Amino acid sequence: MSNTLKLYQSAGSPNSRRVRIFLAEKGLKVSLVAVDLGTGEQHSQTYRAINPRRVVPTLVLEDGTSIGEVPAIMRYLDEAFPETPLLGATPKDKGLVAMWERRAELEGFAAVMEGVRNKIAGLKGRAIAGPHDYEQIPALVERSVLRVANFLADLNERLGQVPFVAGDQFSAADITALVTIDFAAKALDISVPEEHRDLKRWYEGVSVRPSATA
Repeated sequence: MSNTLKLYQSAGSPNSRRVRIFLAEKGLKVSLVAVDLGTGEQHSQTYRAINPRRVVPTLVLEDGTSIGEVPAIMRYLDEAFPETPLLGATPKDKGLVAMWERRAELEGFAAVMEGVRNKIAGLKGRAIAGPHDYEQIPALVERSVLRVANFLADLNERLGQVPFVAGDQFSAADITALVTIDFAAKALDISVPEEHRDLKRWYEGVSVRPSATA
């Protein structure tokens, strides 16, 4: 694949990692453009012209069109480059992948993000990513930890029934779940409990895929 596509992203951004893994699984190479979140580059006029929400990642097409939001970027890539589909190959599979990826994002990823943004001192006044400022609510951190624990338990139950999150094939749902678990471990010091054997089996397997280091 040519480098006519540009992905504006950050090495430390979990959402950026979701797209990098997606690209690696599909064998696609795009030009990576680093956005320094630490210095607030996402709030610069230059980046705001690319993504008014001031978040990463953003995929910029050859004609200059900007696509933000991870699910939207994944959909574009899967439809533009249909080899190795990660959002499902059949209507049934597409529905299942969309459902499970959505659950992983809402019940897992969003829960971790809520905890992090309401806990980290450096995010004071920036409790919600985007163009507007919101104050932190420390009490939400405890709830977020509980939400993550419940997500891990539910995911363990699901993986006791199927080899991958959405069924028999590795998909975008596995990518979001993997990034969520690594994000929770790093940012909230939450690891997979030993008793969640099916989740641990799955995690050990997907963590050694070459794409996991993308």
